[in-house]
Amino acid sequence: MPAKDAPPRWDRKMQQRLARGEAAALGELYDRFASLVHSLAHRVLDDEQAADGVTREVFAHVWEHPDTYDPKHGPLRSWVAAVTHRLAVQRLRATATAALPPGHADAEELESTVRRASVAARADYIVHSMPAPLRAALELAYVQRRDYRQTAADLGVTEEEARRRLRLGLQLLSTAHDTGTPPGYGGTA
Repeated sequence: MPAKDAPPRWDRKMQQRLARGEAAALGELYDRFASLVHSLAHRVLDDEQAADGVTREVFAHVWEHPDTYDPKHGPLRSWVAAVTHRLAVQRLRATATAALPPGHADAEELESTVRRASVAARADYIVHSMPAPLRAALELAYVQRRDYRQTAADLGVTEEEARRRLRLGLQLLSTAHDTGTPPGYGGTA
């Protein structure tokens, strides 16, 4: 049985393949994570073209620097999300700074914009990364406005289980306000 902190085999193999320069590995990685990368970038930037640019930058970074991913620090998905977040925030700061009138530097307003965009992107990442049972319970409760009893009936689980899923989902979602990289990745991008 593998150690609890051992990274998934696919992540280790993918990192090794990328380090060897296998173009097919980059294609697989793109197929698996492109929608995640683009949606996170779009959530931060609120601009389709800018999100496309960040998506290209992320996969270029992964291709050029596969050794910066350390499987011991977390899943490849979280590392890719952290790289995306970092590059999207850099682009948001650069764009917002360039849009300011000459001689006008409101760093506090810029940082507030970056913080809001970061929290929204982290929340999206958390929701899309959480286990399907938790996500389904949250969607029923908050999107379809079901209470925990209705959620339990819709999911075919006990009321206690519905409450547990909602509580865990909300606890995960509450970490969106934490600063730093997306959950599950403690390393640097």
